[in-house]
Amino acid sequence: MAIRINTATFQSDLYRSFAFPQPKPLRSPKFAMASTIGSATTKVESTKKPFTPPREVHQQVLHSMPPQKIEIFKSMEGWAEDNILVHLKPVEKCWQAQDFLPDPASDGFMEQVEELRARAKEIPDDYFVVLVGDMITEEALPTYQTMLNTLDGVRDETGASPTSWAIWTRAWTAEENRHGDLLHQYLYLSGRVDMRQIQKTIQYLIGSGMDPRTENSPYLGFIYTSFQERATFISHGNTARHAKEHGDVKLAQMCGIIAADEKRHETAYTKIVEKLFEIDPDGTVLAFADMMRKKISMPAHLMYDGRDDNLFEHFSAVAQRLGVYTAKDYADILEFLVGRWKVADLTGLSGEGRKAQDYVCGLAPRIRRLEERNSAKAKESVNVPFSWIFDREVKL
Repeated sequence: MAIRINTATFQSDLYRSFAFPQPKPLRSPKFAMASTIGSATTKVESTKKPFTPPREVHQQVLHSMPPQKIEIFKSMEGWAEDNILVHLKPVEKCWQAQDFLPDPASDGFMEQVEELRARAKEIPDDYFVVLVGDMITEEALPTYQTMLNTLDGVRDETGASPTSWAIWTRAWTAEENRHGDLLHQYLYLSGRVDMRQIQKTIQYLIGSGMDPRTENSPYLGFIYTSFQERATFISHGNTARHAKEHGDVKLAQMCGIIAADEKRHETAYTKIVEKLFEIDPDGTVLAFADMMRKKISMPAHLMYDGRDDNLFEHFSAVAQRLGVYTAKDYADILEFLVGRWKVADLTGLSGEGRKAQDYVCGLAPRIRRLEERNSAKAKESVNVPFSWIFDREVKL
């Protein structure tokens, strides 16, 4: 995700973070991912560094959790096996992308593709911008597994560790991998989008990584994932609703089945944080407040397609306008988590813990008031071309 409702600037922070900083300079030569190819005439030395993030990330803070708290997560491994791994589905009972797509082994494959493309023609460009952005976010899954494996006390130390935490991370990744597969193949068959530009965007994004500011702390990491899984549940649920409104029931089913996975994963992550509130209420509420003060950065906030330095801002502006993911959703998720974890009912906190409790319990109303003020000040939207749809323009 400076933020203003219904403007490109506001929408970017909606998805990247609900923050209100002064605009930062973007793609300086020092931090650009794209390399420069020398011309045939004059060679100019490039200072660009390939494969670095397209914008400067925050100062990196490492291993902020006190080492003794690692034991909390070691002691929770049996609990995680009984209470978290149950939210995974056996592979044989999972849906697969092919369940929703034309069967290439069928004699009617071409007719099925033509039917899919006929339905896709009735869907407007702005919907495809949001669907592509959501798909690209899903396709950056290697980054998210990497992020989980930075967390002290729960990381997969070997790549095939038998601990409950490691099993969860690998199996969660495997389930999530189907989401990008399904949307990627649907978009390829639809004929509505520029697949090469989309695939470049995915490569840029995975190469850039993400900057969630979780500091190797599973407290921060699991609060972050609790928020993110609910955000993606809402986003995919809304794309399902829009697809149905545009007459494509099969696409609605695809988005809806992905949303159902996200909801199940949200349940698992929120249960972990609920348990942390039971074991260490003071440390957990401090982590919750810390994460919310830093703002929840959306996983794809370093998105870039090789052309548009503000691609993520523009994508999230369209999502805000369509009501796929909005400032209201951000506030609603925060309020939901405060209620889910019964933060207002916590007792026996330290002085700092009580301050953190007051902060998170009062934050959602403040966000909504800020949204209302910015809505009143919103400027007229502009049209911006998106390379994902062959540079056709879409209103922000």
